[in-house]
Amino acid sequence: MITAPIRPIESADVPRLVSVSRAADTMFAEAGLDLPPDDPRETLAQAASVLVAGDPLCGLAALTALDGGAHLEQLAVHPDHGRQGIGSALLEAACACAREWGSAAMTLTTFRDLPWNGPWYARRGFVEHPARLWGADLAAQWRAEADIQIAPRVAMVRRLDNA
Repeated sequence: MITAPIRPIESADVPRLVSVSRAADTMFAEAGLDLPPDDPRETLAQAASVLVAGDPLCGLAALTALDGGAHLEQLAVHPDHGRQGIGSALLEAACACAREWGSAAMTLTTFRDLPWNGPWYARRGFVEHPARLWGADLAAQWRAEADIQIAPRVAMVRRLDNA
């Protein structure tokens, strides 16, 4: 397992993070999912916090606030650096950041069945988040994502207060 330094984003990181995000997106095409083109610059600019990993940069975690709590908007690791613990380290750093915000939980939306999406998060303490418990912000995000849904998606949550 390789460890990668994790730190907050700096403005000079954006071009490399765009490359990392786009490279990570190629995994979806390889799995048969044709995602619409995505420019991560908007996500990076609007995130409440972005953590980056590696030297050179090879991963990112972007957090937003939904319904007054932390939401993992994007987690991406360049495929050349996959399966080295970088995604897990970024996820744990993102959870620590959310705790610093005072969040008792973190939500996310992801593809239900892709091994590096829903099942991967489940192994890291996330559980399916029933729609009846969603706040207005998560419900709005779900509806926006439903417009481009090409495979079953799931909202997940992980409690942070006992982590």
